[in-house]
Amino acid sequence: MNYMNFSNASCKNCYKCLRSCPVKAIRFKNQQAEIVEERCIGCGHCLEVCPQNAREIVSDLEKVKKLIASGERGIVSIAPSFPGYFNTKEGKIVAALKKLGFSIIEETAIGAEAVSDFYREYVENNKLQNYITTCCPSANYLVEKYFSELVPYMIPAVSPMIAHGKILKNVYGKDSFVVFIGPCVAKKIEAEGFKNTEVIDAVLTFEEINEWILESKIDIETLKEEDINKSAYRRGQSYPVGGGIIHAVKDELEEKQLEGISVSGTEDCINILKSMKKGTLKSVFLEISVCKGSCIGGPDMINNDQDYYEKLQKVKDYIKRRESISEDKKDDKFKALSKNLNLNRSFRDKSMKIATVHEEEIRKIMKEMGKVEPKDELNCGVCGYNTCREKAEAIYEGMAETDMCLHFMRNKAERLTNVIFENTASIVMLLDEELNIKEINPAAQEIFMVKAENIKGKPLSRLINDEDFRIVKETGQSIIGKKVDYPQYNAVFIENIVYLSKQNLVLASMINIMEAEKNREELVRVKENTLNAAQEVIEKQMRVAQEIAGLLGETTAETKVILNKLRKVVAGEDKH
Repeated sequence: MNYMNFSNASCKNCYKCLRSCPVKAIRFKNQQAEIVEERCIGCGHCLEVCPQNAREIVSDLEKVKKLIASGERGIVSIAPSFPGYFNTKEGKIVAALKKLGFSIIEETAIGAEAVSDFYREYVENNKLQNYITTCCPSANYLVEKYFSELVPYMIPAVSPMIAHGKILKNVYGKDSFVVFIGPCVAKKIEAEGFKNTEVIDAVLTFEEINEWILESKIDIETLKEEDINKSAYRRGQSYPVGGGIIHAVKDELEEKQLEGISVSGTEDCINILKSMKKGTLKSVFLEISVCKGSCIGGPDMINNDQDYYEKLQKVKDYIKRRESISEDKKDDKFKALSKNLNLNRSFRDKSMKIATVHEEEIRKIMKEMGKVEPKDELNCGVCGYNTCREKAEAIYEGMAETDMCLHFMRNKAERLTNVIFENTASIVMLLDEELNIKEINPAAQEIFMVKAENIKGKPLSRLINDEDFRIVKETGQSIIGKKVDYPQYNAVFIENIVYLSKQNLVLASMINIMEAEKNREELVRVKENTLNAAQEVIEKQMRVAQEIAGLLGETTAETKVILNKLRKVVAGEDKH
């Protein structure tokens, strides 16, 4: 089940997520980012750094709300880093959780104590070259997927969350509803792995709890402080602080002459795991967390307005205050219970089998990216990959796209733009806010009889009247399709002037229609000559018609006289 991913149609191709992901578990397809589950270590930092907040995280919040509303007894296991997230007193947060409907609030640190006991016994009873802690689920995925050779060094123990869940189920009953609240998205994935054992029923982040409190319109500051039901000893509470695990097992480390090294942040984790893989590190007890600053620097914590050191100090102060609780208030039955619980778990090789990339394919992809020669390889990392070759390999594996290279796309766009700019027959000019010429294309240089290097930076008024341009600049209203005459250039222009407000520039495109105007005048002259000729023909035809009519009239009269005479002769009337 994919617990987190990017929402569709929100990606703006900034590649910030990919740059933040050291294992490159993000695929880009059709310009959309997608988390590849089999490669992902579940740290969640890619979602937190997304400037578009384009994230989708599976939430148990509605499920928890319904169960609490139905009367289910909700039991909370809260991570001891919570004082660093909330901007109020710890007792008020406990009171708010009770107000939401939870019955019992426990510290996850109780589970951490049980894990510490497991670690101590494991170190005492096993002789390994190195030991790797397994409290951080993302660190576990990092080792299993990318450093599988080191899996034998992983201490086969459950995390404090799972350990505490087992304790709570034993104390309050298997049917109790246990909710873990913490700063880590990876805990959602981890809990899913133990779903069959029904240890943790739901996982909520501090952010989700905060949303629920706000939605319920609970005024935290007006609540009376309440104490956590059961507390842990200091060695369990110190787990979220870097070095806390080492401190909890320091006696055993000294006895076995093991060096305790605490590392946080994925980059540093990868570096030290590489050293361990090479055999550089030996006799080391490695406390490892992928979040910079351990749990206090978790993905759900970095959205908080407070800086890391302020949160760290708040958590340390909380730990000190918890230390002041008298020992008789500690419930030793939890410690006794942990002795009888099975806290073992296994880890395995989860590495991916990636096909070998042939050099011929790489060269082909590099060429498609515009990387023909070594000098073309900028290795700038803008796309999220450290080198152009890594990017080419990712394309081969279907994890990236060619157009993710911003320099390549920019050069491609510039080349296309330059072709259009250089070869268009229309005049194209770009003017700054003072109407000085910034760019002028060859067509304009030819008509205005200037060279670009001599006119750039000079006022447009040196070439033509700038009144229309000034109006467009001042009003922001474009002028489209206006005809203007420039006899000095033997030109008639149709001008289109647009103000680019974002760039504070004026763009002008002018088409010389002088030839069309000449053709139009010639057409008018031909029409006039044709009309005149037609008029002359009509007048001549009228005269001919009149003459013919006259002649026909005379002929008709003479014919009439002759025919009358003939009729009379035939009738015998004419005696002559």
